Amino acid sequence: MAADRDTLVFVEVKERRGDSHGHAVEAVTARKRSRVVRAARIYAATKGLSESAIRFDVVAIDWGPEGPQLRHDENAFSAG
Repeated sequence: MAADRDTLVFVEVKERRGDSHGHAVEAVTARKRSRVVRAARIYAATKGLSESAIRFDVVAIDWGPEGPQLRHDENAFSAG
């Protein structure tokens, strides 16, 4: 969890070495997003932050011959 001004930011980080299983960003499936949203809601509730704005980002790292390729998708998905 991070913060961007008054917004709680939950960041899912995925890494792939090679593309035999797809790109890293593709690993953030609907099921994974649902689990991240559920965890974020529980975290916010236990910290008294339920009324705070929440954003979900994805950081994807794909390794290739030239080294790592980094991708940061802000507001990659929503809680709804």
